Amino acid sequence: MALEQFKQSAALSMGVELELQLVSLSDFDLQAASPDMLELLSRKAFPGVVTPEVTESMLEIATSVQTNHSGLLSELREMRDILVQAADKLNIGIGGGGTHPFQIWSDRRIFKKPRFQEVSALYGYLTKQFTIFGQHVHIGCTSGDEALFLLHALNRYVPHFIALSSSSPFVQGHDTLFNSARLNSVFAFPLSGRSPFFLKWDEFENHYFKKMEHTGVVKSMKDFYWDIRPKPEYGTIELRVCDTPLTVERAAGLACYLQALCKYLLERNEPNPAEDDYLVYNYNRFQACRFGLDGTIVHPKSYEQMPLREDILTTLRKIQPHADSLGASEAIAHIYQATHTGSDASLLRDEFAHRGSVEGMVDFSLQKFRQSAG
Repeated sequence: MALEQFKQSAALSMGVELELQLVSLSDFDLQAASPDMLELLSRKAFPGVVTPEVTESMLEIATSVQTNHSGLLSELREMRDILVQAADKLNIGIGGGGTHPFQIWSDRRIFKKPRFQEVSALYGYLTKQFTIFGQHVHIGCTSGDEALFLLHALNRYVPHFIALSSSSPFVQGHDTLFNSARLNSVFAFPLSGRSPFFLKWDEFENHYFKKMEHTGVVKSMKDFYWDIRPKPEYGTIELRVCDTPLTVERAAGLACYLQALCKYLLERNEPNPAEDDYLVYNYNRFQACRFGLDGTIVHPKSYEQMPLREDILTTLRKIQPHADSLGASEAIAHIYQATHTGSDASLLRDEFAHRGSVEGMVDFSLQKFRQSAG
């Protein structure tokens, strides 16, 4: 199967995908409720798209193509309201968070969809352990070359999005000491991590993808679990490192932070990306996963060590004019506040300390997701 032609999209258009938890309101464990939720949701119009995920305790929602913060946030809020109302009818909870804090992976059920069954047959128990929940952000590109430039220019900013979105501190009842433990499950897959370094779409297609396809290891771009990957059928790049936030407001803020950052990078305000930029990539990513906003990263060009929080604040100042021109000022203000008040991982730890149980922490996350829902 040949790699699809890269579809031209409107520059800096965006879309958001959120993987959400379906939770029993009796014991706050995950519940295999996606077939019932999907059947109920199919009875009336739904903005964007709602689809199953690999196990039956998950749902994925995807927005339509958006161009600004207000439109994106409005649609996400509408989707949230419909989801909460449907979940209430089934007496289940729905919420964010990158991991469910105490679910047991072996209890999960694979959704009956051919691709999920194939993935399960290939990856075995890793597939059920993939009951983790992420936010994916798509940014529209005018060409494959532009997509690859952005993909690699963003490499040094990946820790920003890991730290700001982190919401997975607990796994199987225990504090992992990571702010984003979710990504450790992603790293177990052989085709995860960083994309190979190509800046021309023709070279990527002919010198990499076709060779990988010939090996029989991959059939399409869906087989790659990279932190950022091109999506030629949509004409986008897809950032995949974010945990699902506890609120749609945080999800919209993260997406528009990425949009403004891409505008800044496309105007060539920084040196061109290079293969050597990736020398510190895994270290920086680990720092963001482990310590969140309190991590320390290494600049890939100067090798200067800097606090991750300060790097985010410096970047927000640099891209403010670009955010303003995109109508994303409110989103940038939200991200600025998050750098000071802390991530969702910090909120969840505080709630665990306050309530004294992982069940109470799940209850908090459900209430946080539905706040102001109609």
